[in-house]
Amino acid sequence: MIVAWRFRKREKSLIQWFDPRAWIIFYLCFLFSTLASWDIRFLLPFFLISIIVLLTSGVTWHEMRRAFLFIVGFVFFFSILTFLTGRGGTEVYKTEHLIRQFKASFSILGWTPTLDITVERAWFGVCQFVRVFSIAVMTILIPYSLDPALYGITFKGLRLPDNIAYAMDLTMRFIPTFGRDFQLTMDAQRARGYELEKISGGLIEQVRKLGPLMVPVTIHAIMGSEDIIDAMDLRAFGVGVRTWLDQLTYHRRDRILVAFGVFLLVGSLVVGFLGYGKFWVPPELLRLAGG
Repeated sequence: MIVAWRFRKREKSLIQWFDPRAWIIFYLCFLFSTLASWDIRFLLPFFLISIIVLLTSGVTWHEMRRAFLFIVGFVFFFSILTFLTGRGGTEVYKTEHLIRQFKASFSILGWTPTLDITVERAWFGVCQFVRVFSIAVMTILIPYSLDPALYGITFKGLRLPDNIAYAMDLTMRFIPTFGRDFQLTMDAQRARGYELEKISGGLIEQVRKLGPLMVPVTIHAIMGSEDIIDAMDLRAFGVGVRTWLDQLTYHRRDRILVAFGVFLLVGSLVVGFLGYGKFWVPPELLRLAGG
């Protein structure tokens, strides 16, 4: 049996106040608008929008604690890694202003580990954190705020074919279903004496010892997908136009939200075509570095 995210109706939720189709359109416009710029002056308004949406979503800290900490930790780790290595930023900026250089006292095959701390690397890490954090916050709120019963009709309302709309519905349910199956399999194996906490050895050995967990979960996922396919075939899915039990209706607030999203997207594209929105470093930081 497929399951869904832990959704509940919230009285004071900004996301649930709008039609889910309007919110998906706004989210896509927000996503591409944020990706269109590296200038923190243009990224901060999107960061502010994501914070406002987060605080008005009605999703409690207890509900999204694990997912939120994982996303923030991943974004922070990725930004620090980019800062230390400089990878990714070199495609955005060409020159660097050195603040300090740390050089190891040893060499490895003639190579001496060196860490260059530059203004551009540090500022690029900040911009990257703001950029990715804004997108991550908006993304993580979707499964907690959209009614799973409306997944299919939402994507159908976006003018997608029935097959794609239903595929998107199943995709949205796959992750919680897979997590449920994994937890049930792990509990069953522990009841048989399998001690997951005592797994040791190298990487390959650890992966091999995870077989009693991954193999049953993978086989169950394949068999479950075949059962869904057979059930859809028996009901002649895809032969004709599908009818949906629920109906969605646009209101004035939904049209305003869509118009605002389109305005953000068009504005970001125009700004990019005019040559703005590129990576920008405050002149004060350059002066501090002696640049």
